[in-house]
Amino acid sequence: MNASHLQALTTDHREEAMNPEVPFIQVEHLTKVFHPAKSRPLRLLPKKAANQGFVAVDDVSFQVQQGQIFVIMGLSGSGKSTIIRMLNRLIDVSDGSITVDGKDVRALAPAGLRAYRNQTINMVFQHFGLFPHKSLVHNVAFGLKVRGVDRETREAKAAEALALVGLGDRIHAMPDQLSGGMKQRVGLARALATDAEILLMDEPFSALDPLIRKDMQELLIKLQRNFKKTIVFVTHDLNEAMYLGDRIMVMKQGKSIQCGTAMDLLEAPADPYIEEFVAEVDRSKVVTAGMIVRPLDPSGAPPGDPDAGAVRVSDATVLNELLPIFAAGTERVEVVDQQGASVGHVTAEEVFTALSPKGYSNAS
Repeated sequence: MNASHLQALTTDHREEAMNPEVPFIQVEHLTKVFHPAKSRPLRLLPKKAANQGFVAVDDVSFQVQQGQIFVIMGLSGSGKSTIIRMLNRLIDVSDGSITVDGKDVRALAPAGLRAYRNQTINMVFQHFGLFPHKSLVHNVAFGLKVRGVDRETREAKAAEALALVGLGDRIHAMPDQLSGGMKQRVGLARALATDAEILLMDEPFSALDPLIRKDMQELLIKLQRNFKKTIVFVTHDLNEAMYLGDRIMVMKQGKSIQCGTAMDLLEAPADPYIEEFVAEVDRSKVVTAGMIVRPLDPSGAPPGDPDAGAVRVSDATVLNELLPIFAAGTERVEVVDQQGASVGHVTAEEVFTALSPKGYSNAS
């Protein structure tokens, strides 16, 4: 793990999911019913008992592939945070199944559950969850300390993780000396230091101001390109969901309304609820050059006349970054993949078409 790894990363994280045909996390018919305090203790209940309490999550199923960022998006009370807490069994499940890497999470005995939480899964909270009396390096090293890692090793790993998130020169600072954005960077560093396979992120950036929030979103994508974690990210912001998510599940009143890519939601909303949401999305910050590129023809030559002097952009470049290029008089840009190989071209007309509702499917 090296901070220099972040310097030349240009590929879109959406193209980097590992083992794309094998679900790493599989959730089936997940249900959570909360009962009044005076009722009997929580335990497995048949669905017919749902009317005896509040149904927070109602028969939700989804899959997450290894290396994906899977976003659960919904308004307050939609059930999204309840789901993420059931994934690490902070909240017991009423019905349904959770399987991670082939293991039944609900069947884990106490020792297995501790190992699962300590080694397989890590949580990044909205309100940072830092120890105020510990320095940054000791905050980040805490998970390794719980594992029994020796002090020298855990502090070296913690310092390395802090460097990755841009805090390598602040390892001995205290949390009260940091801004909110810096504190959230410490939270990311703590998750990276433990090398957990899965990161659960419950609205981690929602308390930050817009500019810092954007910086944190970009940092997360850079880190994901390098480390390819499996991330379940909860948010109430659809622009954030579409910017980060390989796939997005939209929740409403405990139910999954639609699950798909950003373009699935934009171009094929499942019902009026989704239509209303996506009407407010800033497409210029969601649609990328790779989504609308005119691909190479079968011979391998770019469509149209070759242009050795064409402006080159990454396939991860969002459209609002292309607009100034076209405003300067460029007729088209060459789109390249992570290895720098050309995948085709995008014209100004195609960009403007993609910015309009239904524009992506028309441009295709």
